[in-house]
Amino acid sequence: MTRTKAAAWVGGACYLLMVSVLVGAAPRASGTVHGVGALLAVSLLAGMVRRMPPAALAMALFGSTAVVVGRPSPAQESLAASYQGQFLAYLAVDLVLGFLVATCARRASVIAVAVSFAVQLLVIGGFAHGDAMTVNAVIALLATAASGMAGLLIRERREHAVALRAQEVGEAVTAERLRIARELHDMVAHSIGIIAIQAGVGGRVIRTQPEEAREALRAIEATSRETLSGLRRTLVSLRQADRGATPSEPSPLAPSPGLADLEQLAAATADAGVRVELRRSGEQRPVPADIDLSAYRIVQEALTNVVRHAGTGRCRVTIGYGDEELSVEVVDEGRGTGGTGNGSAHGFGIIGMRERAGLLHGRFSAGPRPEGGFRVAAGLPLPAPAPAGVPVGAR
Repeated sequence: MTRTKAAAWVGGACYLLMVSVLVGAAPRASGTVHGVGALLAVSLLAGMVRRMPPAALAMALFGSTAVVVGRPSPAQESLAASYQGQFLAYLAVDLVLGFLVATCARRASVIAVAVSFAVQLLVIGGFAHGDAMTVNAVIALLATAASGMAGLLIRERREHAVALRAQEVGEAVTAERLRIARELHDMVAHSIGIIAIQAGVGGRVIRTQPEEAREALRAIEATSRETLSGLRRTLVSLRQADRGATPSEPSPLAPSPGLADLEQLAAATADAGVRVELRRSGEQRPVPADIDLSAYRIVQEALTNVVRHAGTGRCRVTIGYGDEELSVEVVDEGRGTGGTGNGSAHGFGIIGMRERAGLLHGRFSAGPRPEGGFRVAAGLPLPAPAPAGVPVGAR
């Protein structure tokens, strides 16, 4: 920072040196040459303009005024014509003024515009004569207004870009929070539902059927450990994303669950007292990871609702591999209500499933069946299969 400031001050000193050369070392040059020279010399103030705009404006005002006030040679042209050309030097001030308006606070910008125009008006009034004074005053006013408007436009564009960026960041944060909420809900709700049912079973049979009670406790222990492991993986993932994991660090995360884990999910649900009939139709094939995870979570949440609210001992899960869509259907013959899983005031199960399908541009429906029971159905679009003979790496 100190080095850049020193470089900016060196540029300012070089600017003043060039102004002194224009005023003192070239007395026979015309006023137009002096004005254009001062306009070009302002480029030496680039470093100062970026870091100290008020100081740069003051230096540009001083240098331009010195060029205007410096006496030209009467032998070259009339005094009035010489001053008309020298007023071009104030265009350099307008350039610095536009940058100041674009970057500095509004109060400082207003003061800078007022001081700059007042100095130009006083110098024009003192050194211009007749019609030249009116013309130069109007030109100074228009140039100052143009630089101020350009600065305001740049400022508004930058502020708009910052606001859009903040909105995008806020939307990304909200989307990530919803994603984490869905993952935690789908992972924890199913496990807690199984634990609650097994605990109830164990409490009822602990005196009359100790072996059944021990099996319930084993199921509670296994489900609790699995849930704790999943929560730990999620927290580790969030911490790594926060601090930025290095490539050399081994990843402790297990693969995300998918359709291949439905048998294990069905077994865990059977331990909770609901037998799951798992059916698959169509040509089974790997599907994209996001579709694989979303389909698993939809089935998991639907089974959680069956265990907790349906009041039945069995249900059916059907996975259909279509050409354009992966269909998921969970049907039971229970009470025909989604209970708290319906996304009512007490839960967010159906809401989460609908959001998962919506994020993949799929379809989702859930509701009681006319013949009794409850049905959850989702269709997740699949990417078009690659033509035969195309290598996997080229898809």
